[in-house]
Amino acid sequence: MSRIHEALKKAEQERSGNPRPAEDVLAPVEFPETSALHRPAEAHAIVSAAVESSDGMTFDMIRERCHATSWNFDPRTVLFGTPRPGEQKARLGTEEFRTLRSRLYQIRERQPLKSILVTSALPAEGKTFVAANLAQVIVRQHERRALLIDADLRWSRLHLSFGTSLKPGLSDYLAGNADEFGIIQRGAYENLFFIPGGSPCSNPAELIASGKLEALLRRVSPLFDWVIIDSPPAVPVSDPSLLADMCDGVLMVVRSAVTPYDMAQRAVQEFREKHLVGVVLNDVEPGSGYSSYYYHYYHGRSGVNGKGKG
Repeated sequence: MSRIHEALKKAEQERSGNPRPAEDVLAPVEFPETSALHRPAEAHAIVSAAVESSDGMTFDMIRERCHATSWNFDPRTVLFGTPRPGEQKARLGTEEFRTLRSRLYQIRERQPLKSILVTSALPAEGKTFVAANLAQVIVRQHERRALLIDADLRWSRLHLSFGTSLKPGLSDYLAGNADEFGIIQRGAYENLFFIPGGSPCSNPAELIASGKLEALLRRVSPLFDWVIIDSPPAVPVSDPSLLADMCDGVLMVVRSAVTPYDMAQRAVQEFREKHLVGVVLNDVEPGSGYSSYYYHYYHGRSGVNGKGKG
């Protein structure tokens, strides 16, 4: 935990001395030399995607029956959807997400890891930004399939990054008003699929705890290499804890110079027993001594840590 505490303390010091507006900043980064043991896993770990789920659903069924749409990516929040020539920060950001992807493949070599919950302690820390770009960097690899789910039913925002419709979506499925094919969207990328948040609801925690989402994940997860789930912030509401029980791992996003240290610690402690695989330190000032994300992997008492963007 010492590396996590160091990163969180640094973020608290920056927050106290250099407050900034809540926007994503991509900073230059230098990566440590990768050892043979921890080399990027996409070079040697090939994950076989199942062609059929336990109840007979296939990937082709999803692709043929889901809602095909034209996504209009927001270039302010999506690094891979819309080219931004000449913007050095954006270019560096894409490389740093590739490194985050590599770290997750390294973890997968040591433990089961397919479904990842992306959360934060408080709102406006960058969890939706990280979830959207992580899903997109995954499908840029050959024949990799990703399903991105907006499970923040209290304030769904992922559809804005994709420039698509909010509903029908997850809340509509959980309420029994849509089937799985009606809520899954297929857009610009061949192997990237998206479930938006859906219609506003008054009982999000009850919908999440109903068992229907867990059953949906069991049904569709075998058809994808990765399932990325964006959740509400962890401190104000109970939804992320419920969602974490359905996922293989949790990725925590902390915003440098914004997230209070005690809130970040509280959130990290909440997920320590729920497969917390890493912490992303987001929005670090260039030249601060930290890169755009700080990542630490828990594996017993040993760990792998690296630097990049989240």
